Amino acid sequence: MHPLYDEFLAYLENENRKQCVAFALSRLSNNELDLVTLYDEVLAPSMRERFCKAKHREICVWEEHVRSSIVRTVIECCYPHVVKERDDRYHSGQVGRVIVFCPTEEYHELGARMVADFFTISGFDAVFVGANTPQAEIIGAISYVKPKYVAISVTNYYNLVAARKTVQKMGEVRESSGADFKIIIGGQAFERNPDMEKEMGADFLLSTFDDIRGLSQGQE
Repeated sequence: MHPLYDEFLAYLENENRKQCVAFALSRLSNNELDLVTLYDEVLAPSMRERFCKAKHREICVWEEHVRSSIVRTVIECCYPHVVKERDDRYHSGQVGRVIVFCPTEEYHELGARMVADFFTISGFDAVFVGANTPQAEIIGAISYVKPKYVAISVTNYYNLVAARKTVQKMGEVRESSGADFKIIIGGQAFERNPDMEKEMGADFLLSTFDDIRGLSQGQE
């Protein structure tokens, strides 16, 4: 865990949106954190914390949603640093378009949102669709956007069935249309099964920024 994690967590526990945003932007501006470290070692772990106390159990869902909203605000405010790190730190060239989305009934989109920024830093033109994307909509988007990659993110294990069906449908569309795109899967639901891309029919399972960076550099 990063040494600055506890400071951010304290602001988040107090639901202090202003301090959470100020923490992230100031640490990025003074180079105490880079964006990948902020996402991987501060924001992502904070979303795995169990905040709910026994006496507050009747508002646990409410608290989770408030904190998710705060982290979402932090991520959105960091976008200028995404572009800056892409251009100044990684010197990424354009490597094609990628669609990033969550399947039907998957509402945990913050991981996918951070991944979209990782793709941007690595030189991709990332199109973030978001949570609960119907299968028909993503198939339509593929025809319209004509991406080089399509990335599906799953956090909840119960949504692996929907993800599998979507991946299979994308595979069928790719085969029948001759479209030239690769299918990527990722997210917390795949952590315990590193061979899931083979079972689902996807082309890649990506877990880290380094995986995405490698993809952008042709390390497939």
